[in-house]
Formats: sequence, C-alpha cells, structure tokens
Amino acid sequence: MTAPATTDSEYDDTPAVPDEDGRAPASRYGVLALAVMVVVGLLLGYAGGLLTPRLTRPGDASVEAGFARDMTTHHAQAVEMSLIAYRSATLPEVRQIAVDIATGQQGEIGAMQTWLREWGLSPTGSRPAMSWMSDGARLSKDGLMPGMATPQQMTALRDARGIEVDRQFLTLMYDHHLGGIHMIDAALDETDNDEVVRVAKTMKATQQTELNNLRQLQAQAAKG
Repeated sequence: MTAPATTDSEYDDTPAVPDEDGRAPASRYGVLALAVMVVVGLLLGYAGGLLTPRLTRPGDASVEAGFARDMTTHHAQAVEMSLIAYRSATLPEVRQIAVDIATGQQGEIGAMQTWLREWGLSPTGSRPAMSWMSDGARLSKDGLMPGMATPQQMTALRDARGIEVDRQFLTLMYDHHLGGIHMIDAALDETDNDEVVRVAKTMKATQQTELNNLRQLQAQAAKG
C-alpha cells in the first residue's frame, strides 16, 4: 500500500529553491532515481501477477478486462502527473506523495497488464473505453475517463512554475483519485474474480488515504 505523505520525507526535508527558469529542482535522488523506482514498481507488479493462480480466464468483453485496460490508462496519467510534480514542485511533501503515487500506480499497472497476458487478451481491446461500466458512456467526456485531466490541464501543469506546480498537481490528482475510486467501485460491484477484487480493494484503500493527504497538502500549498 502506498505510504501517506508526511513531513518527515525520506527524500528531502528542505524546501526546493527555484532555478533560473522558475522550476524547483528535484530532490537529491534526482529524476533518474525516481524513473528507476517506477520501473522497479512495474516489474514487481508483473511478478505479482505472474505468481497469482488463474482459475478462470475472463473474456475480451468482460468487466475484468475492461477494468484492467481502462485503469491502466487512468493510472498512466497519474504517473505522468506525479513525475512532473516530483521534478518541479516546491513543497517536499508534494514531491514525496508524487513519488508514492508514481511508484505505487506503476506497480498496479504491471499487475493489470499481467492479468491481460495471462487471460490471452490484448492490452488494448476493440470496445470503447468505459463500455464495461453500466454508466460508462455517460461518464466518459471527450474520450476521458472519470477524473482524468484534459490535454489543456496537462499542458498547464507542465508549464507551471513555483508553488503553482504544487497547487495544480494537488487539484488534478485529487479529482483523478475521485474518478479512479468510482471506477474501482464499479468493478467491485460486477466482478467475482478473487485477484481483481483483492487488487481493486487495495487500490481503493490506497487512494482514499492519499485523498486525505492531498486535501491536507492543498491547504498547505494555499498558504504558500
């Protein structure tokens, strides 16, 4: 489970000082170290999926397959946003939670992609996104799943400087987690696959904890 953000960050406990272009530098471990951690998380997710026994194989149009594909896409945007925040955020607590989210969700991506391979299914199906959810068509807006940032919001986050990086990241990730939890609940209502249930419950508990931390950090960033 992803650890909550704390003020006693293991990566850096001093505020970042913006460099000449207005961006705050990453912590002493550097972006390369985080990239390595993300890859390790992905590999651990793959390994965990391979070790899980498969008693049944969901079909291409199943809830399980749709959830794995769509949540992979959903998680991938969270990882991208977290890497931006880790590189450029001002508050060390924001960089810490960005690390937690990036590594945790990359590991879950690995697990979900392993399921699809074990089920003999393509990582990307032929059905529209969200079609596995009863209200999926209504919830999908402009091709985006619940809580996902728009291309314009992602561009604004990349272009932000200073404390504005923290504020935009926290707002976007808060909405992102709310949308993700809605999708997780839909999967839990429909699936009886033990492994999908186990991982989905872990995802939900992690994201609920992170929502609380994100809310606290929003109040802190508002004062900056």
